[in-house]
Amino acid sequence: KELRLRIVLLCLMNYYEALGVTPALSLDMEDLKKRFYDRSRQWHPDRFSRASAAEQDHALEMTAVLNDAFRTLREPVARAEYFLKEQGLDATRNEAPPELLEEVFELNMALEELRGGDTSARGPLTEARDRFGALLRESDEELSSLFSQYDFAPSDDALHKIRATLNRRRYIANLVRDVDKELHVHSAN
Repeated sequence: KELRLRIVLLCLMNYYEALGVTPALSLDMEDLKKRFYDRSRQWHPDRFSRASAAEQDHALEMTAVLNDAFRTLREPVARAEYFLKEQGLDATRNEAPPELLEEVFELNMALEELRGGDTSARGPLTEARDRFGALLRESDEELSSLFSQYDFAPSDDALHKIRATLNRRRYIANLVRDVDKELHVHSAN
């Protein structure tokens, strides 16, 4: 019963708390890495080899939480999604941004042409991939700016802008992935 309670408490442990950092969207990566390594050494299972079974289990649980926390917080997009979730906002919409609908339609048509054997679609698809790649980089820059704005002056409006940018970025990243996949598949044939 005590072990179950501890597991529940660990699941509720905030990733920021686990690594000892102040919740923020912009983090110092060197500081984050140092804290992760320090805490990982502190909770490394080898340090608990002579401890009780409960303490060994706790060390394993803490190591798992620390690994998950570091993996999430070191990546800006994963960190933002986690942060939004912690704030009660879901960031998982995958709707086409209205301003991209025409380009997405043309992209899908070119993908179908390539799948149907029309190799002349490769050029336009490569150009589209590059254009969407640039939009992806712009989204990353916009997120970075929004992170700084939110950390300086937290507001619901800023969180909603971050969520919208994350959703746009996710959609664009999926497009780039799909085009890359098709270009690769049809270059191998």
